[in-house]
Formats: sequence, structure tokens, C-alpha cells
Amino acid sequence: MRNLIHLSFLLFVLLSCGNKSNSIGKAAEILPTQVDTIFLPVPVEKLIIEKSPTAQRFDSLGLVDIQELDSTIVVQLMYAFPDNFTGEILYDDLKEAYLQPEVAEAVVKANRLLKEKHPDYRLIIYDATRPMSAQQKMWDVVKGTSKYIYVSNPARGGGLHNYGAAVDVSILDSRGILLPMGTEVDHLGPEAHITQEEQLVRKGVMTEQERQNRILLREVMRKAGFKALHSEWWHFNFCSRKEARQRYKLIE
Repeated sequence: MRNLIHLSFLLFVLLSCGNKSNSIGKAAEILPTQVDTIFLPVPVEKLIIEKSPTAQRFDSLGLVDIQELDSTIVVQLMYAFPDNFTGEILYDDLKEAYLQPEVAEAVVKANRLLKEKHPDYRLIIYDATRPMSAQQKMWDVVKGTSKYIYVSNPARGGGLHNYGAAVDVSILDSRGILLPMGTEVDHLGPEAHITQEEQLVRKGVMTEQERQNRILLREVMRKAGFKALHSEWWHFNFCSRKEARQRYKLIE
């Protein structure tokens, strides 16, 4: 190919020099094509999108990008957008869902169990490893309000997200549409509690189908090794806070 490019360029030069009266016309016919082929292509490594500094730091800490294990799992981190309970973007450069290796493997298992029951369903992750810097921003929003019970206090060591041992997750159907769960993800209120679901159905706050969808999510996540959080239907812990402090490093 390189020889062909050089030969084409030489031919262009010879034609231009040999017939000056038609040089402009010849150049107009040949130049665009030759210019496109003379310039070397962009190196392949330049076409690869570099990971953000936060993602690179998570890699260096031994955390795992869940989509590198299972690309069918959808990731849409809610704190990478302002549409969350804080109303702010908390993850400036993080788009990937990182977890401790064994936790990531458990999420992959949950997704597999889900597909065994419903082949066209798949999990969607809304939050995974959360730096303590973001945890502090969350706490600053709720401290002094009735919502403080939904956010782990950084002064007390934060929560399981801050160790890469918790995940916020829901289910997409065959069309890529979220299964209705009675509330939106990140709804801070009793409607999101899993301990009051039967009462919520009786009161008409949520439907029986929405309750069954929550049960399906809990079933596959529990079989994969997770424990549900009573106050948030979407939140699942892989271990206790005590165990996390013993086994993992806090993610600053």
C-alpha cells in the first residue's frame, strides 16, 4: 500500500510538470484523492477512548468494571447526572460501575439467574463503588433533615458503596424498558421500603405486579449472595459493614 501511495504521488508530479497548461485541471482531478491517501491514518491507540482518572484509579485499586465481565448488564450511574435526590452531578468523570472482584462476579451471577427465569430480561446498575468524596456531598444534602436515615454518615465510615461492596440495581425487559417497581430509583420515602409492600398494595400505592417485580429482583440478587436493604428496594449489600471494613479498603 505504501508503494502504491508513493507511485501515485510520483505520477501526479510527472503529469503536473509535463503538461503545465492543464496542471490546474489535473490537480483538481487528482489532488483530493491523493491528499486523502498520502496522509497516514490515525494510530489505532488514538482511537481507543481513554478511561477517566477515577476509572484508572479504581483499576489500580483492584476494582472491576462490571461490563468487562458481562457486557449485557446495562450501566447508567444515576449520580453521573443531576436527576437524583441531590439534584447535582456527583460523578464528574465516572460512567462505569466498579465493584470488588467477588462482588462483581456475584452481580454477573444474578444477571445469569435472571436470564434463566426470563431470557429477555437483564440487570441495569445505577450505582456501584462510590468515592467518599461523593458520599460527603450526599450527606451534606440530607443532614439536619428527615432524609438523613437514607444516607450513611461519612464521619462513621460511610456505607457499603464506599467499599465497592454494594450495588443499586433494577431490571430491564426485552424492549429495554424498566420493570415498574412502585417508585423511581433513589426515592427516599416509605414507598420504597420493602417491609411495607403488602400494605402499599392494599392501599393502592403500588400494584401487585410492581410488588412481584421487586420480589423477582430480590430473588435473583439473594441467590447470588446479596442482602436487600429494607429501606431501598434497589439497594443490595454483599456483606455486612463490619466484614467490609475487615476485607476491603475504603474508597476515598
